[in-house]
Amino acid sequence: MNLPPAEERRALIVLLSVIFLMIAGFGLVIPLLPFFAQAFHAPAWQVTLLFSAFSFGQFLGEPFWGKLSDRVGRKPVLVITITAVAVSYAALAFAPNLPAAFAIRFLCGIFAGNISTLQGAMADITPPEKRASRMGIMGAAFSAGFTTGPAIGGLLAQPSRGALGFQLPLLVAAAFALASAVAVIAFVRESRPAGPPALRGPKPARLREGFAHPIISRVVAISFIVVVGFAGIEATYGLWTEQRFGWGPRQIGLAFMGIGVLGAVCQGWLSGRLARRYGEATTLTCGLVFMGLGMVTQGASPTWPVAMAGFALVCLGQSICFPNIAALISHSAPPHRQGEMLGLNMSGMALARIGGPVMAGQLFSLVAAGAPFAFSAVLILPALWFAFQIRKRTLAPA
Repeated sequence: MNLPPAEERRALIVLLSVIFLMIAGFGLVIPLLPFFAQAFHAPAWQVTLLFSAFSFGQFLGEPFWGKLSDRVGRKPVLVITITAVAVSYAALAFAPNLPAAFAIRFLCGIFAGNISTLQGAMADITPPEKRASRMGIMGAAFSAGFTTGPAIGGLLAQPSRGALGFQLPLLVAAAFALASAVAVIAFVRESRPAGPPALRGPKPARLREGFAHPIISRVVAISFIVVVGFAGIEATYGLWTEQRFGWGPRQIGLAFMGIGVLGAVCQGWLSGRLARRYGEATTLTCGLVFMGLGMVTQGASPTWPVAMAGFALVCLGQSICFPNIAALISHSAPPHRQGEMLGLNMSGMALARIGGPVMAGQLFSLVAAGAPFAFSAVLILPALWFAFQIRKRTLAPA
């Protein structure tokens, strides 16, 4: 969809504002979940299952919403999903017990599976040569949301009051999501490009087509492998810092805020520059290397400043890795199927977020508190192998 420069800028600002508000609500909740679950006396393995319930819902939602947005448009899908997420946060604030919290997180995950729709909307308004840079800017909006959300959640949470101490931050998360939905209704224009309708053939055939593509298949594999490890760290991070450094929600919120600032700078400024100079595949490979080094540093850290240095390396790696994953898929998929192919990738990531926390919970409980970091670092190796294969194909002469 070719827009005049002024209209393109307006569309970009509105879309980034929507992303910021939505992710601020999401980021507000994530660092609090381990402590929220502990308020119901949940052991470590049940804490991680609370993350997996959300991811299972997201796994089911991503391909559905991505394909639906290709057929009916991005705007109606975003309005429906973001509004439902707001309702789910409010419901979680009043969850009477842990089984109810699991059910709410599962439903929240289904409706939060709209990231591919947001990526599709961004790709719709962006010329192909700017997509890696714009996906980096989109990532910066994500990071800015993660900067704001955890800090607010950490300041508002009152763990001493049990589950009641998390009601206010959860209601604030609901307000952020609701504001995002209102912004979509008021300001977002439909961006889905005109063209042939999304394919309606048998789903297995469409999936085989996506996995048969030499670039898309390898990019999806990288996303899955990396997120298995990272989701496990994310789910056990609060438990690990509590055991290792005696941290609570406030310290974790401030840590996420600092890392979020770094991520916003790297994705908004650095990622696009590196991609333009060295190409998406090379930048992706470098990002994976930084992530591996950061995970090793965190797991072996003797003090919290060293752990934060490792966290910063992981953040740097992610910031230059994931925008280029989305850009590579966007370049490789036909315009009328971008939502579907991006949804395939996000669905794979959601599937990884189901198993990753469960595995990390077992490693944390049965092996050692730092075992999830070691496991994640090892997983970077096969991801690097796929990245080198993508780099070879993209650098090969046409």
